[in-house]
Amino acid sequence: MKAASTLFIVLFANWLLWSGHFDNPFLICLGGLSCLASLLIGLRMGIVDEEGAPAQLGLWPFITYAPWLAIEIVRSNFNVAKIILSRQMPLKRNLIRVPAQQRSELGRVMLANSITLTPGTVAVQLEGDQILVHGLSLDESADEIADDFGRRVCGLEQGKPLGAECQIASAQTNDSGNGDVEL
Repeated sequence: MKAASTLFIVLFANWLLWSGHFDNPFLICLGGLSCLASLLIGLRMGIVDEEGAPAQLGLWPFITYAPWLAIEIVRSNFNVAKIILSRQMPLKRNLIRVPAQQRSELGRVMLANSITLTPGTVAVQLEGDQILVHGLSLDESADEIADDFGRRVCGLEQGKPLGAECQIASAQTNDSGNGDVEL
């Protein structure tokens, strides 16, 4: 029930924000009814659960994680733009396996989505405690990606802003020893 009520609040707040109708009670009522109908359809389909509306994580970790992720997205955008606008286009496409040591499936999916949101990287496969990541030009190793993103996602799971206690295992490496999978 907590997930359903949280999802309704988020849906209604989102509707209010995007519609801009704050002064017309009739339209606000219709917006609330449409959000309620969407929630009831989702409940009937069985897709409203703690993973779809992670109310158990609280709000404070997202307040600290979202700005950090936005900065990483902007930083990655500049790096990809620099690569694309360069005359030589220094692409070093590769696949690396990043360890995902989050406690829950939701944490591992959040890690994979965070990696995919940053331009130049795509989480290709999530299997067990490994994420296969494709990158245009990955300067970081799998351990650096797992440490930076993984530590913060572990912090979300634990309700802490940085997740300093998260234990990230070292990445699987190939013969070259750097975590890359040859293309």
